[in-house]
Amino acid sequence: MKTAITELFGIRHPIIQGGMHYVGFAELASAVSNAGGLGIITGLTQRTPELLAKEIARCRDMTDQPFGVNLTFLPTFAAPPYPEYIAAIVEGGVKAVETAGRSPEQYMPALKAAGIKVIHKCTSVRHSLKAERIGCDAVSVDGFECGGHPGEDDVPNMILLPRAAEELKIPFVASGGMADARSLVAALAMGASGMNMGTRFMATKEAPIHDNVKKALVAASELDTRLIMRALRNTERVLDNPAVERLLEIERVKGKDLKIADIHDQVAGIYPKVMIEGDMDAGAWSCGMVAGLIHDIPTVKELIDRIMADAERIIRKRLTGFLDGAIEAGQKVA
Repeated sequence: MKTAITELFGIRHPIIQGGMHYVGFAELASAVSNAGGLGIITGLTQRTPELLAKEIARCRDMTDQPFGVNLTFLPTFAAPPYPEYIAAIVEGGVKAVETAGRSPEQYMPALKAAGIKVIHKCTSVRHSLKAERIGCDAVSVDGFECGGHPGEDDVPNMILLPRAAEELKIPFVASGGMADARSLVAALAMGASGMNMGTRFMATKEAPIHDNVKKALVAASELDTRLIMRALRNTERVLDNPAVERLLEIERVKGKDLKIADIHDQVAGIYPKVMIEGDMDAGAWSCGMVAGLIHDIPTVKELIDRIMADAERIIRKRLTGFLDGAIEAGQKVA
């Protein structure tokens, strides 16, 4: 399948693996790239630029296909040494960067000078248009369904994606609620040129995370996520667990007086405990509503091959069948 996204990044399938903290290591990124998608190493999971350089080299040893690096721009009071991280990306020969968090505008000259294609994660049309204006090559449009930070507008992808298609000139991928061929075909129908999957890629054999996490995703339904930190305007969608329930109770009691320090124990330093040690109740960790569509733990190649084969069947048979007057099995003639 060829789309603007496959052409932009030189990949076979319009599927991108989202950057995920303590998940986006070389093992997963290389597996996605080898299967024809665009694998992503999570830059800030590597504590220093030197460690990121080593992770890029490790991924290069595992794949000869294109892969990228995620850089999440945090508030300035906790800013990592971004120029050094970018230097590691450039020196590692990486040609795709997924940016997230705050606007990457001040770092765009360095990225573009190195010939790097930039795709920025946005939760609204207005932010997507800003990304286009500052020179981003593509946008990952995150609907309200997504794991992690869905923004504060609460617009789901059935509305957000067509709106993005109406406004944007650069290509975009759908993110949030993406799990299978149905997701991909629907995203393409609404104007996207591909899809970004995060939570779904966590439940694969190559994802370098604890089996407890993968089993939790398979067991979860679409009703098992919660929104936290709304009062702080830093909303995050996470998988429910006892620590999350304690956090929500603190939020309820504190109300408008809530401070980040009040919930520090439920959100700080959680990812290594969950993803590496498998402590499922350690605290709040990002998970999308798409967990309700995750029923197995395949290899990355099995997952991507299945998505692409099923997408072709949906497009060529089911959708074309409607135009040809075919009636689906079990459907009665009116």
